[in-house]
Amino acid sequence: MLQRLNWFEEARYGLFIHWGLYAELGGIWNGKSYPPGTEWIMRRAQIPLEEYKKLADTFNPVDFDAEDWAQKAEDFGCKYLCITAKHHDGFAMFDSAACDYNIMHTPFGRDVVKELSEACRRHGIKFCVYYSQMQDWADPDGDGNNWDFDPEKKDFTRYFNNKVKPQVRELLTNYGEIGMIWFDTPYDMPIHLCEELRDFVHSIQPDCIINGRIGYGLGDYRQMGDNEIPVLAYKGVWETPMTLNNTWGFSRTDEKWKSPKTVVKMLIDVVSKGGNLLMNVGPDARGNIPQGSVDVLNTVGKWLHKNGESIYGARACADFPYQMRWGGLTGKGATVYLHLLEPAFAPVHIKICNIETKAKRAYLLSTGEELKIFQSYELARDEYRFLVDYPKDKIDELDTVIVAEFEDTPVAHSLYMTFDPENAKGYAAPAMGEASTKGD
Repeated sequence: MLQRLNWFEEARYGLFIHWGLYAELGGIWNGKSYPPGTEWIMRRAQIPLEEYKKLADTFNPVDFDAEDWAQKAEDFGCKYLCITAKHHDGFAMFDSAACDYNIMHTPFGRDVVKELSEACRRHGIKFCVYYSQMQDWADPDGDGNNWDFDPEKKDFTRYFNNKVKPQVRELLTNYGEIGMIWFDTPYDMPIHLCEELRDFVHSIQPDCIINGRIGYGLGDYRQMGDNEIPVLAYKGVWETPMTLNNTWGFSRTDEKWKSPKTVVKMLIDVVSKGGNLLMNVGPDARGNIPQGSVDVLNTVGKWLHKNGESIYGARACADFPYQMRWGGLTGKGATVYLHLLEPAFAPVHIKICNIETKAKRAYLLSTGEELKIFQSYELARDEYRFLVDYPKDKIDELDTVIVAEFEDTPVAHSLYMTFDPENAKGYAAPAMGEASTKGD
């Protein structure tokens, strides 16, 4: 694994922020709503560039407070933050000499990227930037705007050399260390330009991670589809971008926030399969992160501040053969974290089938209280069983975490191997008192 990915695999949870001129519209143009994807409203409504540009004349997010945003990211339990430095509408949220279509030419007149980068460093949050490298609806040579500009006259290489590279250079030279640059929608961008862009980034900041949406497998890690979580553990470093409601930019009509429980479940699911979760919020035109989303993520953050050991730095667990109705697993080597998300079907024990590895002990992460464990092997069914006492009086509404320590990294016994009773190995069924280790 590349050394520059070390921090990323430790972080596991990041905050995505989609913010730009589109926040002024909030998904509504000329009285018509354009959900989802409010940040795509210029294209979806085919707003003429000259009309859309007028938003810059009034954009004045007087409530924006970089220190507050960085503090929120810390309170949410996020270890990195990624903001849209330039989205598909072509408007830069930073001071750019390469193109004056940027935040310095608004009534606000302050460099959001600069202020936020400095605040993140004060709070120990890895600072990252999103940059749309192919779509640019404000540039005659950029991809996507065919209602203002004749596609036959577009020269994408000219756009790449005159805007993309100069602005990427500005982001990588004017704002200190950039943990990651998050590219998007490469579509049919020529591979030689994607390779050039990758090499260009690393020539300026060798340790800057490049996400998978640079295209052609050239990124440092795999970028999953928006709001998509793999079914099984994915071999390699990866990330799922997830939005807290049904859109990415600010919406005047969508406050259907995921519950804290849902976010915790998603985080456990992603981390158990070896990935990172990048959770998105969309601030409004005044620079406020919607209070509903803050409330949800603060609740998740409180859980993480108590149980973060089970998330940060965790690696993919073995793919066990059965669904766990009570929750899921994360792990670090010989330590497995059992996430009790739902009441157990029979709340006496929590069971995992087919862990071959010998367990040493189990305890509640929140209190350190030791819990009884049982292991057995049933020869006739070729089935290993690992059970932990159900902690009846110490249940967290979001997720109760039990730590199980094994003699080695747990191995999942496959159901799909041909069973050979002559060479069966496992535990002789020990005396376990009244523990239910037989039958279902």
